[in-house]
Amino acid sequence: MSEGASYAAAGVDIEAGDRAVELMKEWVAKATRPEVIGGLGGFAGLFDATALTSYRRPLLATSTDGIGTKVAIAQKLDKHDTIGFDLVGMVVDDLVVCGAEPLFMTDYICTGKVVPETIAQIVKGIAEACVEAGTALVGGETAEHPGLLEPDEYDVAGASTGVVEADEVLGAERVRAGDVVVAMGSSGLHSNGYSLVRHVFFQRAGWSLDREVPELGGTLGEVLLTPTRVYAKHCLELIQELNGDDEKPLHAMSHITGGGFAANLARVIPAELSVRIDRATWTPAPIFGLVGQLGEVALPELEKTLNMGAGMVAVLDPAAADQAIAALVARDIPAWVCGEVTSTPGGTVTLEGSYAK
Repeated sequence: MSEGASYAAAGVDIEAGDRAVELMKEWVAKATRPEVIGGLGGFAGLFDATALTSYRRPLLATSTDGIGTKVAIAQKLDKHDTIGFDLVGMVVDDLVVCGAEPLFMTDYICTGKVVPETIAQIVKGIAEACVEAGTALVGGETAEHPGLLEPDEYDVAGASTGVVEADEVLGAERVRAGDVVVAMGSSGLHSNGYSLVRHVFFQRAGWSLDREVPELGGTLGEVLLTPTRVYAKHCLELIQELNGDDEKPLHAMSHITGGGFAANLARVIPAELSVRIDRATWTPAPIFGLVGQLGEVALPELEKTLNMGAGMVAVLDPAAADQAIAALVARDIPAWVCGEVTSTPGGTVTLEGSYAK
């Protein structure tokens, strides 16, 4: 008689999943806040909402995102402990643009086969990034999908909830003609445009991840896997420093992700105004030019796909620009004035000139 079917025979290893949870507990324990109730292993993460009673009118903000095809680079290099920064950065930095403090986060990992050590490394990166963002990792899910994903394939997604005082929400309604735009430097490609990047380097140019690229200062793989800069805590501190009293010179922020600089900044510009950005105010890192050169990618296509060296921007009163830049540079975030808001109607963002060499 043939042996009966089982979950394990179908490709799902529950014991491996349990082992992965044990390995990740150490890292999840580090990514906490005083409001977190209980620990890892429950059906739901618990967060003490009495912390919100100090708000006059608290608004909850929520965001969800993934890492995209950058996970393919991590899988090829068999290095999984940095992509957590890409996930957390993509999620919490969407929250902070409205002024919200990210309170807690959950993650979801699906894979063809659970390798406990790999899952633990992914969660390690997520937890370390949560610590950097000041948010708690209150739960998650690891799912095994044999037959849908190859054994060494996985994808990662996450969601976060934050809070902001209703009368302190940043956004388009605060932006005024004459405001300046302060750009914050990215750490590299961050986590957007990797389908284009992979197409250019691997399919068009035929490069390998271990290729030494002198102009990049290392191997192609090392540069492509550079973790996303997490701005959340630094931006919140900047908001508190500038908008802490009756004067609130910081008006809006924009996270430069998919769609590029112009499209993302336009989301916080009112229809009766426009923005001019001067490319000559900064020099994108060599990786951006290399993608354009090897792929023969036209500049408009490059700019609507990649962040071009600016991962976050703030729109503020020009009188506060020097203070904002000094505060960001003190936190090791390159920052500079890159443009201004004009009274031209349309709600558009125009990039002018050429990038500095």
